[in-house]
Amino acid sequence: MGSDGIYLSGTGSWLPPRLATHDAIRRGLCRPAVAAPARMESVTVSDDVPAPEMAARAVAEAVRAAGAPPHEIDLLLYATVWYQGHDMWAPASYIQRAALGNDCPAVEIRQLSNGGMAALALARDRLRAAAGRASAVVAAGDRFPAPSFDRWHSDPGTVFADGAAACVLDNRDGFARLHPVSLVSDPELERMHRGDDPFADAPLAARRTVDLKQAQRAYLRSAGMAFTVARSRAGQERALKQALADADTELGEIDHFVLPHFGHRRLTANYLAQLGIDERRTTWDWARTVGHLGAGDQLAGLHRLVAAGRLAPGDRVLLMGVGAGFSWSSAVVEILRPPGPHPRSKERNPTP
Repeated sequence: MGSDGIYLSGTGSWLPPRLATHDAIRRGLCRPAVAAPARMESVTVSDDVPAPEMAARAVAEAVRAAGAPPHEIDLLLYATVWYQGHDMWAPASYIQRAALGNDCPAVEIRQLSNGGMAALALARDRLRAAAGRASAVVAAGDRFPAPSFDRWHSDPGTVFADGAAACVLDNRDGFARLHPVSLVSDPELERMHRGDDPFADAPLAARRTVDLKQAQRAYLRSAGMAFTVARSRAGQERALKQALADADTELGEIDHFVLPHFGHRRLTANYLAQLGIDERRTTWDWARTVGHLGAGDQLAGLHRLVAAGRLAPGDRVLLMGVGAGFSWSSAVVEILRPPGPHPRSKERNPTP
């Protein structure tokens, strides 16, 4: 393995119990007309465990899987979408204290649903710049409770889930090689999640419950659907082409696709039909029982493939993400050996 490579050495996740969609409909939480096109079987819902605690548990699992002593982690990046439980507070520091107990830099990343992939890109670049061996943890965690967020209706077409996932990156060894993470941004679409609302002085000042559909409708009245779709597809295509080129891989050589946990209609329109992806080569069979984990879909999906024993040496996994703003991401993960701890070199130098 080359010294300039970046590797994945461990993955982890922590998901709360699932709420079946038919039970949500029976309880009046979800309208049948919304549930039908999404085709979600269930969604993970945390009634008591906050997002940072879920993330700390996922990080601890990933570090154990990597065989990495916590004091040897040189960086922690934590991606979030929604409220973390306290005002003017640093959730990354909580995770660091609870799961690592060291004094490495711990930073929160806010890139909405593309946050986990953005964190992977930043961690990868930092590890490449390290003078000696270095490791980083990337994590994502969120919880979307009512009434501030209606997981079934705040963004029709996507069912939001509670949970966390994490992975450990290493610049010397791991079970998989993480090729460059391609990130593309197009701020011309920024207003799609802002609409015509004025800037507010505090969270939820405009309305008690988040309503992304209302913002999107306001945006589309002025920008138009054709313009929006064209820009969205162009951004996604740029990110995908760059990631495949960086990995010297063709789309047809990809064995597994880890895509955003959208409802089935949105997933088909944006990925399956557009790119000609066979649903059986994705994590949809599992994702439809979980829901959209904010910034954590890609981390959680990769861990699912690891935990389910679906990865073999030589397999290529394509991670794809998208977040409001707008930004798109893609990265190829190449499986080198069966996942699991590997003897670690004693060469250690902190990340510069």
